[in-house]
Amino acid sequence: MTAVDDRPMTTDIVKFFENFEFPEEFKVELLRGEIVMMAGPDVAHNDIVEAVVDQIPRRRWRRLQTQDIAILEETSEPQPDLVVLERGVGPGHGRLMPSEVITMLLEVVSKTSVDRDYSVKRSIYAAANVPGYLIIDPIMAQCVLLTEPTGTGEDADYRCQRITKFGDLTPLELIGIELDTSEFATYEKVRPHRYP
Repeated sequence: MTAVDDRPMTTDIVKFFENFEFPEEFKVELLRGEIVMMAGPDVAHNDIVEAVVDQIPRRRWRRLQTQDIAILEETSEPQPDLVVLERGVGPGHGRLMPSEVITMLLEVVSKTSVDRDYSVKRSIYAAANVPGYLIIDPIMAQCVLLTEPTGTGEDADYRCQRITKFGDLTPLELIGIELDTSEFATYEKVRPHRYP
């Protein structure tokens, strides 16, 4: 007779993820039970994140980079490129920021993250009920703002989607600004994709 372990693997995966030392030059995320490691980003990617941070008023908003997110009911601990939440909200220390306190998440698409950013993370962030998810895409020279999360699990999505091109102002009503994208660079020699 064979013994079967009925415990969910979620706890074991999260414990492994929390205790394992990953190399510093890699970004590491837990996305629906899968550990995803990525090499450091392109300079254009970092310049875009910096340009966004500079436009979000620090007095009102916390603008956290490389912050791990805690999402209840998900086997996920994503690390968005930028986390925006009201100043004075959320913990002041620790590795995980609870998704319930977040106003907006931002991902800058890399050459290898297209599917994760447009599909997997879109669903994860909607399931976490994050009010706004901004995808900045240097491959297609566009910003995709997703709002009004609905649904649960892998079926979760955002009801509203607004696409703006680089060079145009991108209204971010959730945080009360119009994002100037005129400085955003595109990646060179990368094939276009089919998203969104």
